[in-house]
Amino acid sequence: MTITRYVLNEQSRNPEARGDLTILLSHIVLGCKFVASAVNKAGLAKLIGLAGETNVQASNRTALCSTGEEQKKLDVLSNEVFVKALVSSGRTCVLVSEENEEAIFVDAPLRGKYCVCFDPLDGSSNIDCGVSIGTIFGIYMIKDKDSVTLEDVLQPGTNMLAAGYCMYGSSCTLVLSTGNGVNGFTLDPSLGEFILTHPNIKIPNRGKIYSVNEGNAKNWDAPTAKFVEKCKYPQDGSPPKSLRYIGSMVADVHRTLLYGGIFLYPADQKSPNGKLRILYEVFPMSFLMEQAGGQAFTGKQRALEFVPRKIHDRSPIFLGSYDDVEDIKALIGVHISKHKS
Repeated sequence: MTITRYVLNEQSRNPEARGDLTILLSHIVLGCKFVASAVNKAGLAKLIGLAGETNVQASNRTALCSTGEEQKKLDVLSNEVFVKALVSSGRTCVLVSEENEEAIFVDAPLRGKYCVCFDPLDGSSNIDCGVSIGTIFGIYMIKDKDSVTLEDVLQPGTNMLAAGYCMYGSSCTLVLSTGNGVNGFTLDPSLGEFILTHPNIKIPNRGKIYSVNEGNAKNWDAPTAKFVEKCKYPQDGSPPKSLRYIGSMVADVHRTLLYGGIFLYPADQKSPNGKLRILYEVFPMSFLMEQAGGQAFTGKQRALEFVPRKIHDRSPIFLGSYDDVEDIKALIGVHISKHKS
């Protein structure tokens, strides 16, 4: 089963479908293939290294803590590839990319009814050392493509139609959900096609792994610190959880999705609003987790119900196995009730 056939099968389930989402997804898949090829030969083609600019986070100096990441050449290339692929599909009217400070409004003749929010190359600081990196995307419907505004982009994640990520690592894996479960496809280089290798992915209710940057531990709030302590020193006689943290969200979430457990990037004293961007990191990954039977929580609410105010807004996130996320929710609830009393 190729990804093209899978998407066409999904389309045939909806008699009213006109094939627009199918065409859009095929252009995203083409972009992923192009970037996978560029990543594989990055060293040979001198694509590794800095492009001499800093990405949008550096100029996005709101009350948030700016990371000031320097753009890699591969970031710039990946962004151009996806912008061109999405615009040329003729199915998008507005694009939001991590690499562009402003939303990109598509010229009227090429407009379609979809908005795509994407991080063209997540985890790019890991490029030079060969760690898995990836592309993340989320797709929304826009009510009126001819008079689309920035307000139309700032929707809650519950309105998302489809989401996915493509991981470029030891193999190239694309994980996709169109709201009907989660499926994983692996690129067969000899065919140049993504083949269904992980049908109907379901995350275990509880996992043996926790994934967090413990270098930030001194800045955590009490519930997060307590949760991680319980992972390491469980009081109920269960074995401790293993720590696995790659520092590339796509790779960490992919492992969590397949093996279970929890991925957390909490708010802390350095980043009181969290560090991961809502529209193109938190929402797509939360959508996939829920579709696979897991949960995603911001520390205050279900992640997908959050309504961003700006396109590069950030949020804390706790996502993964249903029962593991329930544990952190319980600790946060106890903490809040203590402070109220």
